[in-house]
Amino acid sequence: MYGRSTTIEGQPSLIDAGIDYVRDVVMPALRRMDGCIGLSLLVDRGSGRCIATSSWETDKAMHASGEQVLPLQRRAAEIFGGSVMVDRWEIAVLHRDHRAGAGACVRATWFNVRPDQLDRAIRYYRESMLPAIQELEGFCSTSLMIDRTSGRAVSSSTFDSLEAMERHGDQARSLLTTQLHDLGAEQHDCEFELAIACLRVPELV
Repeated sequence: MYGRSTTIEGQPSLIDAGIDYVRDVVMPALRRMDGCIGLSLLVDRGSGRCIATSSWETDKAMHASGEQVLPLQRRAAEIFGGSVMVDRWEIAVLHRDHRAGAGACVRATWFNVRPDQLDRAIRYYRESMLPAIQELEGFCSTSLMIDRTSGRAVSSSTFDSLEAMERHGDQARSLLTTQLHDLGAEQHDCEFELAIACLRVPELV
């Protein structure tokens, strides 16, 4: 499975208009494209940062849709009032305890390791982090997306509420930080509201 993330550094005052556009225009358009299986949207109402991630059955399908999604990306940038950055990923791990509902929040952690260390990071994520984090109260799902060429990766953990995410913040963060330190990786975290949750990626563990 593969994912394409479109990050927009938008205007906080335009967040709701952007959510409406992604839900009412972008999602129906993506559903008509071969190989697309879902979409999620993360928003930070404080900074205006928004990340829309579409999921694809194959790398070929994701790349083939590139020209079709360009007008959608440009229009989204206009509505959110910001610039666009696009990343393409392999979805290496995904586990869902239950589907997220209204009020769900996500902590995303970006990090870089040497490409030859990515398989080691994936093993740790599956064997150590996933069993521990799924025991936390309020846990919904977790995923790990990677770029094998650059060594870039992003971990996303979803909780039922902001309260649950913040309550377990230090514990959840430390599960990943210890291993990343051993791999010599730098990391940074951001917290988001899960505005749209229709990624529909099957279990990958």
